[in-house]
Amino acid sequence: MSERAQQQMAVLFPNFPAALLWHRKQNDGYASIPKTLPIVMQAIDAQSKGKPAGHTLFCLWARSPDHPLVTVENPATFASEAGFSGERAVDTWRRRMKKLKELNFIATREGASGDFHYVLLLNPNIALESMWESGFVQDVLYARFQERLLDIGAYADIERFREFCNTQTKPPSSTANGAKT
Repeated sequence: MSERAQQQMAVLFPNFPAALLWHRKQNDGYASIPKTLPIVMQAIDAQSKGKPAGHTLFCLWARSPDHPLVTVENPATFASEAGFSGERAVDTWRRRMKKLKELNFIATREGASGDFHYVLLLNPNIALESMWESGFVQDVLYARFQERLLDIGAYADIERFREFCNTQTKPPSSTANGAKT
């Protein structure tokens, strides 16, 4: 894919100044984010009932240190980056964070800055799949999500999640004498 993109750039944007381009391996300040995040954000916003929380999730991913744990030392900074301002910015951000937690996009632990001091970013593909299974995602959006998963080779996330769920719902096996193992 990278070679193809280079060829397309050479044809479509010949002699474009390299100084104006973003290069992940050359420029500082990058974050790895799931390629399905735009679709995931749409699904979140659809479930947020006029109080979109998708951008709040994006801001967490943008702050992640290429690791799923984000430490929120200053909620006001995170609120501001998510687009909230004024006296109620942090309260608004916290409500969006509660929604993300409710939808299983994040897990949290309390710390010095409050309930959302430690934020664990969960696999958004699995969270969206769970939303689908619960009937919270429109068919059209879910079809685009599946298509994107297949496109990027990430459908295995869903298969592994289903296998995990199957192992979690099986009743404990019994031995011959009736004792559970």
